[in-house]
Amino acid sequence: MNAALLLNVEGVSRRRAGRAAVTDVSFSLNGGEVMGLLGINGAGKSTTLSMLSGALRPDQGRIHLAGDDFVAHPELARRLVGWLPENAPSWPELSVEEHLQAFARLRGATRQAARRAADAIIGRLQLGDLRRRLAGVLSQGQRQRLGLACALVHDPALVILDEPANALDPVQVGELRKLIRERAAAGAAVVLSTHVLAEVVAVCDRVAILHEGRLRHDAALGGNEGGAALEATFFAVATGAAA
Repeated sequence: MNAALLLNVEGVSRRRAGRAAVTDVSFSLNGGEVMGLLGINGAGKSTTLSMLSGALRPDQGRIHLAGDDFVAHPELARRLVGWLPENAPSWPELSVEEHLQAFARLRGATRQAARRAADAIIGRLQLGDLRRRLAGVLSQGQRQRLGLACALVHDPALVILDEPANALDPVQVGELRKLIRERAAAGAAVVLSTHVLAEVVAVCDRVAILHEGRLRHDAALGGNEGGAALEATFFAVATGAAA
């Protein structure tokens, strides 16, 4: 694992719709590390992920990415962050290949580099049979794979995945796990948010659990800690027993 500090979140808070969605959340993430971000609905996961991706600015606190102030330099998100939101957006009139080239260009790639990047991720995610297909006619699982490819096309240093296994079949879930491990082995930091605790046990090094907008648990996921132990920890935090 690359032990270099990549992401440092210091006391971030954010209000949404007149209420505190996230309050005083702090954690750090090294390159090569995979962190599972858990919480019941309304715990603040989506707001936290949106701030990490650069889509939302925190009302308070700081986020440093690769040593630079992420809030003061929002262009860092374009170059260094790959984000798969739970409902990945797409342009129905563009083909899979056109999508990927467009996303690469948005990340600063030249036209030629964007074509190379699109070809590489199409090969890695086995999207060759969908290359010319319009996004508007893709199945839900195919759209999910396209969203994942768009998040990874520029080889980001920080990968943020929100429910990435949605609509994937068991074989594709296995490929997703392998892909996450590959990105971590290459030095990227990965934040995985999911309701499927088995996915966290399978690929994560540590677990952070939000409850009522606050970080209530942040610890390494030990090799002997299986799904039952994680489920017990999650239940205790989610019910307030561990507060």
